[in-house]
Amino acid sequence: MVVHLGACPPAGRVRAWQVAACGTRARLHGEGAGAEFARFVGVGVTSSGVYFGLFVVLRGVGAVPANVVAFVASSVLANELHRRVTFHAGGRVGWLAAQGEAGGLALAGLVATSVALRGLDGVLGTAWWAQLLLLAAVTGAIGLVRFAALRRWVFSGHPHPPAVSPS
Repeated sequence: MVVHLGACPPAGRVRAWQVAACGTRARLHGEGAGAEFARFVGVGVTSSGVYFGLFVVLRGVGAVPANVVAFVASSVLANELHRRVTFHAGGRVGWLAAQGEAGGLALAGLVATSVALRGLDGVLGTAWWAQLLLLAAVTGAIGLVRFAALRRWVFSGHPHPPAVSPS
């Protein structure tokens, strides 16, 4: 049996897993809110992995500085992936506009995670796993708000001002 990697198999004798895989692929590539949310979660998992990895590696310089560096690197990555993959906005929204607008939204996440780390420093101590659990909880809550804001504002298709005003 030939496996079709790039397209769904032709109608006829098709296995249930092939139908499920083709349907899932079609839904994930769609433009609806469900497909966008699934892609948003995928990008979030990827950028969170980068974030958490950097945080663990850099926490020797302090939890808050490590949080800031990990935040900046993972946010730039996430903003670009959301622009191109999650919201299919590569042709509508430029890199700089996406970084500026989505980055502005992400600053709320930086403030919230930094406040949480600072506020619970005495309670959590230096246990890296407790800090990561706290960051995951705060980041997850902020992610839901961020999805709605990115979908309705940043990547909604509203006109973005040009990078340089025409003379």
